[in-house]
Amino acid sequence: MGSRKRNRAEKLKEERTNKYMAVLKNCPTSPRKMRLVVDMVRGEDVNKALDMLKYSPKEASRKVEKLLLSAIANWQNKNEGVRVEDSNLFIKEIFVDSGRMLKRIRPAPQGRAHRIRKRSNHVTMILGSLNLTEELSTNNK
Repeated sequence: MGSRKRNRAEKLKEERTNKYMAVLKNCPTSPRKMRLVVDMVRGEDVNKALDMLKYSPKEASRKVEKLLLSAIANWQNKNEGVRVEDSNLFIKEIFVDSGRMLKRIRPAPQGRAHRIRKRSNHVTMILGSLNLTEELSTNNK
C-alpha cells in the first residue's frame, strides 16, 4: 500500500516538473467576475493574451496579467537559453476555483440582518509550448 502511494506521488511530481504553471491564491474578486476574464484568454498565444489583458477595462484582468507574467517567468527558469518568442507559448489550461468567503452582516429594516458574502478565488494557469509538443510527438513515433 505504501509503495503504491509513493509511486503515485513520484509520478505526480514528475508531471509537475514538466508543466509550466503559476497559481494565484485568495484573490479578493468574485469567481464569477474572474471567469469572464479567464474565458477571454483561454487557449490564446501568450503575447496576444498579454495585449488583451492590458487593454481590458476589467479590474480582474490586471491580476490575471500579473499571473501570466509569473507563469512566463517560471517557464524561463526551467528553459534557460531559449527565447520566449521562439517557443510559441500558449495558455494550455486556466481555471478559477472559489476561495474563502468572508461573511459580514448588514442591517436590514425592522431589526433584521442580511448576510453579505465577500467572495475570493484561486486561479491556476498552465502554459504549453507548441514546439515542445511537436518534439514529444516526434520522439514517441
